[in-house]
Amino acid sequence: MPFQNRVQPTGDIIADPARGDFIGNRGIIHSEDQTLGTARWSHNAWICCTLDWQGRKRPIMRGRNWTELFFLDEAVAMAAGHRPCGYCRRKDYARFVEAWADHAGVRPKAPEMDKTLHAARVVSRTRTQKRSIAQLQDLPLGAMILCNGTAYLVQQDAILPYQRAHYGLPEIRINHETVTVLTPESMLSTIRAGYIPALHATAGLSAAVSG
Repeated sequence: MPFQNRVQPTGDIIADPARGDFIGNRGIIHSEDQTLGTARWSHNAWICCTLDWQGRKRPIMRGRNWTELFFLDEAVAMAAGHRPCGYCRRKDYARFVEAWADHAGVRPKAPEMDKTLHAARVVSRTRTQKRSIAQLQDLPLGAMILCNGTAYLVQQDAILPYQRAHYGLPEIRINHETVTVLTPESMLSTIRAGYIPALHATAGLSAAVSG
């Protein structure tokens, strides 16, 4: 029975055997019986970490330091509101900070980014994912959207349906289409400023509809 620790671009956390390319942390949100309660975070520092850190291994949902969460790739993690970890992904974190500084005009510290990101990703009253509306041509590559109940990754000439363990076959993007945006505005600004999310290998399928 898989643990309920697979994060979706919609912000939902489901039980799924696939692990993906990244692990994440938003504090302790599991109980001693290795299940989730109603809380979906215990602090505002939502981070996205590498799966392999100095060969270390840890049992899932057994410790009381943090709850292990998993993402297909960094585009999914960013849609759910997770930034790069400044410890295990130091170079990526530095690139993220630089891009943030470029769009914000000031070099932020981690707590400042976390505060801004939390306001951008969560509706405070309902504690649900905050979403926006935009036209597809206005979104950067690596953003994630929701169309007809399906999450998609935005690429150059296509949108790729998210299917938990991989991306599905590409669909032609219609640039003037109005879509629901899952990726928080603060993340979108950082991507526009030059931060490139690490994508799952199946995102390369977008080349199939080029032109």
